[in-house]
Amino acid sequence: MAGRIRDEDIALVRERTSIAEIISETVTLRSAGGGNLKGLCPFHDEKSPSFNVSPARNVWYCFGCGAGGDAIKFLMDAEHLSFVEAVERLAARAGLQLRYVEDDRSTPRPHRPQQGQRQRLVAAHTAAVEFYTAQLATAGARPAREFLAERGFDRAAAQRYGCGFAPDGWDLLTKHLRQRGFSHDELVTAGLSRPARSGSLIDRFRRRLLWPIRDLTGDVVGFGARKLFADDDGPKYLNTPETPIYKKSHVLYGIDQAKREIAKQGRVVVVEGYTDVMACHLAGVPTAVATCGTAFGADHIGVLRRLLLDTDAVAGEIIFTFDGDAAGQKAALRAFDDDQRFVGRTFIAVSPDNMDPCELRLAKGDLAVRDLVARREPLVDFALRHVISRYDLDTVDGRVEAMRRAAPLVAKLKDREKRPEYVRKLAGDLGMEIEPVQRAVQAAASGRPADGPAARPAQRTEPSVDSPQSMVEREALKLALQEPVLAGPMFDAVEAGDYRHPVHVAVRAAIAAAGGAASAAGGAVWIESVRDACEDLAAQALVGELAVEPLRIDGEPDPRYVSVTMARLQWGSVTARIRELKSRIQRINPVNNKDEYFAAFGELLSLEQHARALREQAAGGL
Repeated sequence: MAGRIRDEDIALVRERTSIAEIISETVTLRSAGGGNLKGLCPFHDEKSPSFNVSPARNVWYCFGCGAGGDAIKFLMDAEHLSFVEAVERLAARAGLQLRYVEDDRSTPRPHRPQQGQRQRLVAAHTAAVEFYTAQLATAGARPAREFLAERGFDRAAAQRYGCGFAPDGWDLLTKHLRQRGFSHDELVTAGLSRPARSGSLIDRFRRRLLWPIRDLTGDVVGFGARKLFADDDGPKYLNTPETPIYKKSHVLYGIDQAKREIAKQGRVVVVEGYTDVMACHLAGVPTAVATCGTAFGADHIGVLRRLLLDTDAVAGEIIFTFDGDAAGQKAALRAFDDDQRFVGRTFIAVSPDNMDPCELRLAKGDLAVRDLVARREPLVDFALRHVISRYDLDTVDGRVEAMRRAAPLVAKLKDREKRPEYVRKLAGDLGMEIEPVQRAVQAAASGRPADGPAARPAQRTEPSVDSPQSMVEREALKLALQEPVLAGPMFDAVEAGDYRHPVHVAVRAAIAAAGGAASAAGGAVWIESVRDACEDLAAQALVGELAVEPLRIDGEPDPRYVSVTMARLQWGSVTARIRELKSRIQRINPVNNKDEYFAAFGELLSLEQHARALREQAAGGL
């Protein structure tokens, strides 16, 4: 049994490794004076760089989170490697042959021991790339070559991006890799093979065009596979499942080729697919990347911020490109929620012909792709235009409602100095005076409803965001989003009319449109389905907040807590209706409107009885 790596060899690995070069593959570093370098820490979220690297001493330290060490420690923390795995990777990079000793420090052994898990899985993927790229030249891969050719990609482009073909055999790759020394468990863990019903291993990908997916360091960690044949009943795109080395929420396709240009230009272009990345790179937009089978999210943002050095002092550009169809517009609006996570400026580029970059390059050439990016517009402009386009601005009601929906977007702008300009722009787009729009934006920024008839319906008073009614509405929505199995039946039984804050009403409607909380199993899929059902950006943003905001209870929620919360929600709504009804009764002349008076009085008695019952239920729990 092989033992540990010799101390002399570890010391030599440290000596031969440039820590700045290793860290620069993950973090963009800038001069910090005195020969040191500085960047955004990859181990915690920050807006100002506190991550320092000393090339002279070959060490790093973050003054924000206190982490630090040498190049080996950096790889261990950043790539989740063991000590041995990190040393082996750096040794291979430096061209050093490691020597191992038995645990009793006896005679040095010239051979390497079995590699760590990550190295084995990466090696399996590297061998799979060789197999798949060779298969692309076979007769059976003709549909794959035609697919690429029809989209403007020649053999050189296919080779540059490692495109391959999974042949029409059940276990051809599996047998090939087993012959190369990879075990049954390694192939399953890597996501390259899967067990058949018979118990034997079969290939995960068959009869598909493949793209290798690489991480920041260039290691192949997974594959994206495109359906080619009509009788293939699988999804259009099939990706490697989650594995120890492939986390789709962290991976961006093309990042290995784009990272240097992203750091150099201070710009990244986020596209939707593998062919879009290829088209952009070949057309002269080398900063393009794409997500791999998942929505663009917080982990992707973290990767890009470190490459962009997205700080208060250095603001990069993030450009989203989406199709102009309804799905693409929804994706663009979702990106606006992520806008606040960046310090830099976010833009959107939408083709007027509803074509993605690959289609645009094929139809109009490389220059059209570059022009698409050059014609980008601020994402907030796109979002505002999309929101107000849903209302009839020729009517008073339409303009007021559009103002209500658009004001929170202006209020969310992280650059406060831009808000006055966008207030004026919004007022002009709506055909309204600046003052009511300014009040609506200020109210949205402070979390209070705007004053005056232009900001809210005269018949109904909206509670402020920090009022008891709003707080209990928020808690009810959190229960539905975070604990649908527990809270679903009671939550769904409470009518949407019991919610009074307009954004809460919108989220409640989205939960119903997503099928109701009682039908949900919970988790990320449920949260995303509710977000997708939201009709405005403010509601989408609130769903994201409520999904992670802690409940207002120590310990785990139980049915009693749900019951009390829903009772308090209804009690607040019922008491508000009682106040409105009492005011109405005072305005009724009982002599001239006898029937109306007694009908309202009877309704009042019923509501007061209901309120007493709810108050007792709400007071009995907490």
